[in-house]
Amino acid sequence: MTRTEAPATAEETSIVAKLSTLDRFLAVWILLAMAVGLGLGRAIPGLNDALAKVEIGGISLPIAIGLLIMMYPVLAKVRYDKLDAVTGDKKLMASSLVVNWLVGPAVMFALAWIFLPDLPEYRTGLIIVGLARCIAMVIIWNDLACGDREAAAVLVALNSVFQVLAFGLLGWFYLDLLPGWLGLGDGQHLNVSMWKIALNVVIFLGIPLLAGFLTRRIGEEKLGREKYETGFLPRIGPWALYGLLFTIVILFALQGKTITSQPLDVARIALPLLVYFAIMWFGVFTLGKTIGLAYDRTATLAFTAAGNNFELAIAVAIATFGVTSGQALSGVVGPLIEVPVLVALVYVSLARRQKFTTRAQAPVT
Repeated sequence: MTRTEAPATAEETSIVAKLSTLDRFLAVWILLAMAVGLGLGRAIPGLNDALAKVEIGGISLPIAIGLLIMMYPVLAKVRYDKLDAVTGDKKLMASSLVVNWLVGPAVMFALAWIFLPDLPEYRTGLIIVGLARCIAMVIIWNDLACGDREAAAVLVALNSVFQVLAFGLLGWFYLDLLPGWLGLGDGQHLNVSMWKIALNVVIFLGIPLLAGFLTRRIGEEKLGREKYETGFLPRIGPWALYGLLFTIVILFALQGKTITSQPLDVARIALPLLVYFAIMWFGVFTLGKTIGLAYDRTATLAFTAAGNNFELAIAVAIATFGVTSGQALSGVVGPLIEVPVLVALVYVSLARRQKFTTRAQAPVT
């Protein structure tokens, strides 16, 4: 029996059961967090400026805290002794590299020029978002969708390595070189150092990954695997959602005034983003299914391809073009659209999972 044909495991069934009681209201909590963030940003004068100043090396400290809290419980669930089974899956690894570093940036470049030909600042900001592949929040979307945790850990680590090596090069290609080749006018110079990208990777992936690995290793040594997974992990699990909601509140509080004062601009930026997420997620999910990946790895591949590293995109846009620039606004709108869309895709993914399971349980004729 192949992985694709295997029925759901007890662990996956428990996650689905939890979704049906508490996590099924995730969309509601996220909408409330968005509303609270917008309300705080509008109601408290100077709050967004105060939050923006609390940063280290250009990285927002409140956002960093929220993301670290969000990612730690999920990464503590990863069975690190099984990572070699993921790295040996050549179809998964090759597909991830292609869709993340060839297809994703190209799709965003095309959509930015199609939908925003008259708005160069917003267009440039969107292209930067497309270049920043997801290494953080995708961990929780994958977990909620019953994706392969070990595969997610490997793929986000792979993305982080390529992000350090390729982000600046791709920025030069899509913002400077390609527009000139296509006769689209003068390019934009992207001012970003490899050190800044590496720092982003260390903070948003390295710290929670190390914490999760050490927690798993020490926890299993002290408690044993069964007690660790049935006793300890359920106690820290809810903190992933708390961290997610805190991050969303901070994001909306930081940019609440800008968003509500420029609704038409936000709508113009949101449209190509919606198309991007649809193309990437559904296209890559179909790809995974076509090449014979099991549901859990298909979901992981789709979410890692559709998500973006908005922390890096915003930091680069602000550092290069300024905090009040159109490029920075595009970077901010990115996660504000991505969060509710990918939450919706979690439910779509779980619905499609049932088709995998149904097909697996059908008798062979």
